[in-house]
Amino acid sequence: MTFRFTSAGLMAVLLTSVALPAAADQVFNRIASFPVALNLPKDKDAKTVSSAEIIAASEDGNTLIYSDSPLGGIGFIDITDAKAPKAGGALLLEGEPTSVAVAGTKVLAGVNTSESFTKPSGKLVTVDIASKKIEASCDLGGQPDSVAISPDKTFAAIAIENERDEDVNDGALPQMPAGYLVTVALKDGVADCATVKHIDMTGLADIAPEDPEPEFVSINANGDIAVTLQENNHIVIVDGKAGTVKSHFSAGTVDLEGIDTKSDGALKFTDKQEARKREPDAIKWLGTDRVVIANEGDWEGGARGFTIFDTAGKVLYEAGASLEHAVASIGHYPEKRSRAKGVEPEGLEVATFGDDRFIFVLSERSSVVGVYKDTGAEPELTQLLPSGISPEGAVAIPGRNLLATANEADLVEDGGARSHVMLFERAEGEAAYPQLVSATVDGAPIGWGALSGLVADAEKDGILYAVSDSVYGMQPSIYTIDATQKPAVITSVLRVKRDGQPAQKLDIEGITLDGKGGFWLASEGNSEKLLPHALYNVNAKGEIKAEIALPKELLEGETRYGFEGVTVVGEGDDATLWMAVQREWGKDEKGFVKLVSYNPKAKEWGAVRYQLDKPEAGWVGLSEISAHGDHVYIVERDNQIGDTAAIKKLYRVAKADLKPAKIGGELPLVTKELAHDFLPDLKAQTNGYTVDKLEGFAFDKSGKAYAVTDNDGVDDSSGETLFFAVDLKGTN
Repeated sequence: MTFRFTSAGLMAVLLTSVALPAAADQVFNRIASFPVALNLPKDKDAKTVSSAEIIAASEDGNTLIYSDSPLGGIGFIDITDAKAPKAGGALLLEGEPTSVAVAGTKVLAGVNTSESFTKPSGKLVTVDIASKKIEASCDLGGQPDSVAISPDKTFAAIAIENERDEDVNDGALPQMPAGYLVTVALKDGVADCATVKHIDMTGLADIAPEDPEPEFVSINANGDIAVTLQENNHIVIVDGKAGTVKSHFSAGTVDLEGIDTKSDGALKFTDKQEARKREPDAIKWLGTDRVVIANEGDWEGGARGFTIFDTAGKVLYEAGASLEHAVASIGHYPEKRSRAKGVEPEGLEVATFGDDRFIFVLSERSSVVGVYKDTGAEPELTQLLPSGISPEGAVAIPGRNLLATANEADLVEDGGARSHVMLFERAEGEAAYPQLVSATVDGAPIGWGALSGLVADAEKDGILYAVSDSVYGMQPSIYTIDATQKPAVITSVLRVKRDGQPAQKLDIEGITLDGKGGFWLASEGNSEKLLPHALYNVNAKGEIKAEIALPKELLEGETRYGFEGVTVVGEGDDATLWMAVQREWGKDEKGFVKLVSYNPKAKEWGAVRYQLDKPEAGWVGLSEISAHGDHVYIVERDNQIGDTAAIKKLYRVAKADLKPAKIGGELPLVTKELAHDFLPDLKAQTNGYTVDKLEGFAFDKSGKAYAVTDNDGVDDSSGETLFFAVDLKGTN
């Protein structure tokens, strides 16, 4: 089965949907962010890896329960006050919990206890939610992957995957033992182990029929179970009461067009993949006669979108590349996953809020949730929600107008963000996210991300230019931003070129106008990667016209933490470039960095010293410098994220104080004055955790200030970019 799709129509819907809604519109906005490490048992080290994966809610909607595979337990969150979730603790289950589902006052957890791939085992554990005590444990005979409860609460279905070993025969199927489906009767929410029934799935799929690997299950109001066999690229519909197969069909293939298939440091949505296997992960019922699948892909496929089928296998809707394009337009496209499966839709939730039924599509790699209104025909994309890193599961609580997502990545070992559960509320108002989107050109969005520097147009209010850093090293870019729209829009992009080709060996961290229609760019070097520290002058066409190497006196003791911003002070022959060096170099006294000057006319270098705030944790450095009025404004920040973030500040230094001395000699120390604390801004923007990289700041022609964060190209990052106006309260 093959289906072709073009994405221009849905992109138009996205750009319309993120525009300012009418006052009476109902929208989802994030209201809270809960780090699941708060649920670590007291005897565990605070840096113990933990993760929220599959998530469920108590029937009263006041408690969230999630599976935590790394910890080996399930976690509880009290959301009686949804805007202030509280830790409810964790219960260890002697194995690896893979899924949870709620029946009445109980939660059922599938727990993997396998000795090896060839000797799989597992159990279904019933836990009382209030007391957090185990009430039953049923042997499942294999490795469970997904648990679902029938709407009438009379039985549960469990997908027994018995997953393959990817290191054996390149991960190819078959790899025995085969997986199967289990059903078990429930009494007052407790599993009756005597009723465990194994339902054979062999002989159905076209791919490795002897080795089915059930991945996900969902049960409709008639008691029918929909099962995905991900690696087999197959879907099975089972009569849950009788335990018999009613229908089954291949998940089929998709011809994808306008996608990026190369992980090459460039965003180019011009490739195609023909006959791409869907290989679905999650599946959900839409009523009793349709199912929707998330086409994550596995060993041979991944169709980058989602599909709606009827129960006979007829394709009713195919998203194709449209979700990926929508994701790219808000800067969340994971370029490093291009050669694999792109945005990888993995999880799904379906729920009715008021008169509207929504399909929530979770993109694992781009860390967003696509909110689609189910129209009965082509779904309507209404929002893209920022979800935290790697959303795995979601649960809707329509009675409280809530949606919760479980985001599995815990980057504590790398000093990054912890795993979080995010809470969203549907209410009247404006969509808080995205704050920056890109226009569509030639049928595809302008790909963007990792914004690292900002400067304003000299003639037009609300028009700014931003640069991206080395994440997109094969496509160095200058983006034009129209901040007069809401959200702000990237209207065009200028590629930085050398001899007509994309310039390489650049890590652009700063940008300023050159007064001649072009720009000065500051590139942060890294000698280990043969990346030079340098200044570049580009013309209005993006061609590099001059490359200024740093003097040897400055390069002595260089590190990779070089120029992080550039601005111009003065005019004509007196125009001098000033660059902020991010961290200490060479013989710099700890806690002091340089502001470096360069006069292009005289070709003279100089510097002053700047004292950093003392970090509470990690390090502190400079991220931007921008001249305005009688001062230069400097962004100073720590490298901390979430609750440990403490220093995200804007300081200013009087231009009259910038009296550079010769580099290598004694440098004068400038006096800094606090102009603004960004921390409240960053905490309040979207009710997520505080991001670490505030990297762009500029004043437009009218004197209005703007700031932007760097999302690291969605690499070990939530992908969120915050672009917002800054109220400096009378600062001139």
